[in-house]
Amino acid sequence: MMRRVALDDAAIANEASDLLAHLIRNACVNDGTEGSGFESRSVDVLAQYLGDTGLEIERYAAVPGRESLVARVEGSDPTAPTLLLMGHTDVVPVNPDGWRRDPFGGELVDGEVWGRGAVDMLNLTATMAVAVRELARSGFRPRGTLVYLAVADEENLGTFGADHLLRHEREAVAADYVVTESGGFQMPSARGPRLPVIVGEKGSYWCRITVRGTPGHASQPFRTDNALVTAAEVVRRLAEYRPPTVIHDTWRSFVEGVDFGEDWNGRLLDPERLHDFCEELPVGLARQAHACTHTTFAPTIISGGTKTNVIPDRVDVEVDIRTLPGQRASDVRKLLDDALGDLAAHVEVTPFDGNESTSSPTQTPLWDAMARVSSRLVEGSALVPFLTVGATDARFFRRSGSVAYGFGLFSRRLSFDSFASMFHGNDERVDVDSLVLSTRLWQALAADLLGG
Repeated sequence: MMRRVALDDAAIANEASDLLAHLIRNACVNDGTEGSGFESRSVDVLAQYLGDTGLEIERYAAVPGRESLVARVEGSDPTAPTLLLMGHTDVVPVNPDGWRRDPFGGELVDGEVWGRGAVDMLNLTATMAVAVRELARSGFRPRGTLVYLAVADEENLGTFGADHLLRHEREAVAADYVVTESGGFQMPSARGPRLPVIVGEKGSYWCRITVRGTPGHASQPFRTDNALVTAAEVVRRLAEYRPPTVIHDTWRSFVEGVDFGEDWNGRLLDPERLHDFCEELPVGLARQAHACTHTTFAPTIISGGTKTNVIPDRVDVEVDIRTLPGQRASDVRKLLDDALGDLAAHVEVTPFDGNESTSSPTQTPLWDAMARVSSRLVEGSALVPFLTVGATDARFFRRSGSVAYGFGLFSRRLSFDSFASMFHGNDERVDVDSLVLSTRLWQALAADLLGG
């Protein structure tokens, strides 16, 4: 019997870029409604791609069209740990007018794959699949169990994806260790590249602020109680509010681990100077530094009024509030009242989504395995903990008892500033070298942590 030849880097590059392009072209756009997403299209592709490996493959649908796929390499030792590699298949909506290329074309141009989801996070979803397929075809028989999860609905609230699976199909996805998006970009330092690992994420406190007024004829606006005018003042105050700067443990460990130099370190770790320093930083790093150390308030949707010639008596302002580690709903309400000032007593605040911040420790076998593997793939590198300011499906697994990190490996071609700005932005793209690095990472991590 002939031994199968493992894929070389060139073959991995072709396979990963081709699979990524297919996932991009499926346009699994999640607009937050139950009828969007259509992740079943990408589950079809992945099931076909993994189907000739002998892997145990299952499909789970919370509602029609919103499918997730689970593939397993069962371990030989039931006492050994389980590693779950999790990538989502849905993407956020896009305005093509801001793009230089078709956002759902999946084009390969100058060594980069373009398209919505190329960075967030179809690149990892694809490379995880390539790695698991290659491991299965090579006869990988680990002590621990390896699970690949291509999950739906991450870009909304996880209702039809990770949350549903942990509530209703827990045995299929239960794992000791989970890796998902989105660290692993290389940050240059005097001591070698530093690779951020997402060990935690901010919490959320999405709410609706309702402003009441008195209706009247719009031809006589003088001394009217116009709810829209009051709502505009609410938005202005939220946009200009400066909440306290908080230097928490994860931020301090990140700054000290990267070591930006004495001057930058001092300002990045000084609660009195950090906010103003963010005005000087490159925009990608500035946004991350500010969001990592502040409770953020972003008015995102405003609705109200009934007719052009009627003074509006009700306006709703929806606000995306992201909370820091340790903050509770009561803490957020105090900050919100502080931001609104005298208007706080005259509006109604209705929370409609609340999740506290989650995190995992760094003193774990998974962290150690990632450190060993990544240092071989990126010479001279070391891991540093980082806090993501958005939300990922890792929060569901942390709350269920798993250690969960966000990681991957990206080449130096993808800078931190580019990496940060392309999330939900224009001209999303990822280079092929990064696809190879991530694929090699997943292969080596599974062998190191689970045993081969």
